[in-house]
Amino acid sequence: MASHPRITKAVIPAAGLGTRFLPATKATPKEMLPVVDKPAIQYVVEEAVSAGLDDVLMITGRNKRPLEDHFDRNYELESALQKKGDASRLAKVQESSDLATMHYVRQGDPRGLGHAVLCAAPHVGHEPFAVLLGDDLIDPRDPLLARMVEVQEQHGGSVIALMEVAPEQIHLYGCAAVETTDQDDLVKVTGLV
Repeated sequence: MASHPRITKAVIPAAGLGTRFLPATKATPKEMLPVVDKPAIQYVVEEAVSAGLDDVLMITGRNKRPLEDHFDRNYELESALQKKGDASRLAKVQESSDLATMHYVRQGDPRGLGHAVLCAAPHVGHEPFAVLLGDDLIDPRDPLLARMVEVQEQHGGSVIALMEVAPEQIHLYGCAAVETTDQDDLVKVTGLV
């Protein structure tokens, strides 16, 4: 079985305008909207880290500074919590800044997902990398990304996650033509729309 270079880098495009969530996203990036007790973007970074990808490049845009701040240290807040003896909240605050090595590149103009991923080229070079989108949050108990990394390391090439949708919904998604393989969870893509 072939062995390909280990994937350690994740690219997370997060430069969109968030128009589907207006008015909530007028002043707050959609990635910072809470899902239970954490912003959605933290779940995406946690998914990358759980799959062994600890070098994360986030592609941001205008008004996305809260994303950087969330994954940075907040010494004033940490100090206040420490003085109060609130170890539980202190741990939660520090958790996001200790997750991964975070990098940021700004997509100057909103020119789409392909351009956002292209902005990562100087960071990833010729290494394989994962692209994670925050539009679908994956249950932390689902090893989807880890399995995708495993498949890429075994077979090389590009690996994408697919899901079946009802025929009346297909116009909302990209579409793939596939052939089955000898593995239940793996198909070969023969065409894309």
